[in-house]
Amino acid sequence: MGYRPTHLGHVNIYVRNAERSHKWYADVLGLHTYHYRPGFAAFLSADLEHSHEVALMQVGDDAPLQQKGQVGLNHMAWMMASLDDLKAAYWRLKEKGVKIDRIQDHGLSLGIYFRDPDGNGIEVSYELPREQWPRQEEVFAADVVDLGRFPGPWDEEMKAQKSAAREPAAV
Repeated sequence: MGYRPTHLGHVNIYVRNAERSHKWYADVLGLHTYHYRPGFAAFLSADLEHSHEVALMQVGDDAPLQQKGQVGLNHMAWMMASLDDLKAAYWRLKEKGVKIDRIQDHGLSLGIYFRDPDGNGIEVSYELPREQWPRQEEVFAADVVDLGRFPGPWDEEMKAQKSAAREPAAV
């Protein structure tokens, strides 16, 4: 069907400082830089066969940051080739001092969520091959999430996260 896209080509994100964000995305995620214009933009990619998967466009240090719950991009997800690669990404985030917002077992994938220097949401994720999904439709239904199919160094952090979510809010 010619009207249906083949894939998402890239995301274009506004950042306060292109140099700072460029360094962060290259250092933390290991993205390759295909083009960088100081004071304007950086074009980076994980897949070296594509010119860019993310464009970082500078808007200035005084630009307002996105507010939680505001309409706009919630997060972008960078897919890892294996669960072992996701474990390596987890340890890299820890090594770089990146605060992890949450870790979520989606049943067919595990996502680690965090933010870039401007607060833009990022996920690194591993998804099982389709034939290993718990089901083929309604793939995020409550009965197929949190099945514990993704053991790793994040187990204690996920346990603490779930425990904190169950605690009643302080008044």
